[in-house]
Amino acid sequence: MALSQPATFNEEWSDERVFAYLNQLPPQDVSADYHVLYHAFKHMRPFDYERLLTQFVADGRDVNATNPEGERIHDVIAKYPRQKDEFLAVLAKFA
Repeated sequence: MALSQPATFNEEWSDERVFAYLNQLPPQDVSADYHVLYHAFKHMRPFDYERLLTQFVADGRDVNATNPEGERIHDVIAKYPRQKDEFLAVLAKFA
């Protein structure tokens, strides 16, 4: 049986770790801005997501980018049962 890395919770994320998400390459036919927003949402806590969005917007990127189905990240997050209100509140600061 393979050993797995133990789960860690509430660890402090460095700026380097948070901002590395800004360079995520999207799959073909997916907006790079949408991909960054979605990928970061799936892996970050709301506090770190806000840090990322601050730089994302400062870089002139589009917080209203859509996925191939025409949904903004706001629409996708609204479908999630956990923490959606926290993430939507963060996004509202950048709308």
